[in-house]
Amino acid sequence: MASTAHLSLLSKFSPVFFSNPQFTPPFKLTTKRTEASRFRCSAGQTGFFTRLGRLIKEKAKSDVEKIFSGFSKTRENLAVIDELLLYWNLADTDKVLDELEEALLVSDFGPKITIKIVESLREDILAAKLKSGSEIKDALKKSVLDVLTKKGNKTELQLGFRKPAVVMIVGVNGGGKTTSLGKLAYRLKNGGAKVLMAAGDTFRAAASDQLEIWAERTGCEIVVAERENAKASSVLSQAVKRGKEQGFDVVLCDTSGRLHTNFSLMEELIACKKAVGKVIPGAPKEILLVLDGNTGLNMLPQAREFNEVVGITGLILTKLDGSARGGCVVSVVDELGIPVKFVGVGEGVEDLQPFDAEAFVNAIFS
Repeated sequence: MASTAHLSLLSKFSPVFFSNPQFTPPFKLTTKRTEASRFRCSAGQTGFFTRLGRLIKEKAKSDVEKIFSGFSKTRENLAVIDELLLYWNLADTDKVLDELEEALLVSDFGPKITIKIVESLREDILAAKLKSGSEIKDALKKSVLDVLTKKGNKTELQLGFRKPAVVMIVGVNGGGKTTSLGKLAYRLKNGGAKVLMAAGDTFRAAASDQLEIWAERTGCEIVVAERENAKASSVLSQAVKRGKEQGFDVVLCDTSGRLHTNFSLMEELIACKKAVGKVIPGAPKEILLVLDGNTGLNMLPQAREFNEVVGITGLILTKLDGSARGGCVVSVVDELGIPVKFVGVGEGVEDLQPFDAEAFVNAIFS
């Protein structure tokens, strides 16, 4: 086996070096060169990751209309609340709150958070703190916003100060991990980061091809497994080494989809995390769990298991466009205290939106 230094050197030259039958690396290095922006920042510069997070957040605020349209069905389910409160009177308190509770449950606010919100409103109404329908609506919105901002306040990517920052993407099959990684790469690249992708999904045959397409679309470079039986931990380890040696700002690591009940595959995630940490102490800085919004509250057991195994730092909720599951965002944060970092609101390359709690609340309760 050639040393890492040799592989790094060879990756800069013609692929003919890899055709030698005496040399069979467990992975291949695919280089996709794009002209570097003259405005590119380096992660080594003070505050680069902080500025990158701010840029992504500012972009989210400019794209708030996509958040608004993405939760249209949730908004339709909650529209009944406005009707209930339009002719509010104290005598109908119990009836109105019962119907409000039902509206929240239909929109996938879990029983626990729904009861908590409704009982808080009841107490304030009986204490004469809320005296009109508009005040009750405002208090409802504030209750939801408080959950999202107090229990899941670190919505920006926490990439630390050392480059490369390593981000692992995990989740069950079909949740949208690879697509989310590609869209995240697009945002980071547009923010001035030099991004390296790592195709750590070594079980699904089409996964590497799919990620290579995203590398082409975003102008990023990629490390892909060469052999069918290559270990995911080996691919991710080599990718992080390359990222460290060649001055990448961020390494995005894809992983195989797995059921949260499959012990052996969950153990593999632990091996991937350890392999990355051996190359860069403290890595990965972020482990993002991709959850399919269409599964509603069924995502909670998934999140619990993944969190117990590898320690989830943030959530990406996908496929929220066209679903009535917007309330699950609140339930996940309330139950686990893990912040939502991004939400998928469409199929376009820009439709992975940085999560903005205030924009979300306004979108579902408008």
